[in-house]
Amino acid sequence: MNEHLQASHLVAGYEEAVVLIVDDDASIRNALTNLFQSAGLKVRDYASAAELLESEPPEGPSCLVLDIRLPGLSGLELQSGLASANMHTPIVFITGHADVPMTVQAMKGGAVDFLTKPFRDRDLLHAVQIAIERDRKKRELEKMQAGVRSRFESLTTRERDILTLVASGLLNKQVAGELGLAEITVKVYRGQAMRKVGAKSLADLIRMVELSGLSRSGQTCIPK
Repeated sequence: MNEHLQASHLVAGYEEAVVLIVDDDASIRNALTNLFQSAGLKVRDYASAAELLESEPPEGPSCLVLDIRLPGLSGLELQSGLASANMHTPIVFITGHADVPMTVQAMKGGAVDFLTKPFRDRDLLHAVQIAIERDRKKRELEKMQAGVRSRFESLTTRERDILTLVASGLLNKQVAGELGLAEITVKVYRGQAMRKVGAKSLADLIRMVELSGLSRSGQTCIPK
């Protein structure tokens, strides 16, 4: 089995993922497009950072294969700009002109990998696999967080306060004392609130509170 076929096997199961290629060299874009498509991946390619920024982002898991040296906005400048805009598509840098400071800056900025041309198809596909998996997990977490937040928004303020205090480790009696309620009242609120959010146990509740971003005071804090 040749290297290309072995490399293609690395991305099995990512057929719905999209690789975004940004490189001003048309021949490089074509070669990378052929490589990724042969591995079962969808591809969008752009000749500049400006073209990428004008396009609609993919709805599913994706990664960015980005050349360092580009006309106009450079690869590193694009990385910084995306981060400032809270857009965290995983990036695999490729370049024919690498130096140590450039590599350090890219990796500190969160790049998945930094490959110097010429590189092996297998190495690039492996980096892309890691990047897509990272994006997939991030999207799954964000979806879970949105679902949990939606359930917590259905709670009354009293129910939310009680669940937050319970999840922080307080017993019903302690929650009652802190909120000035009867212990039986806390038990009733706790039971109906846990049913609303779908928590079957204290462990479930703790995980949900962490996902929702609720602080002990009941205020929602959106995780970064």
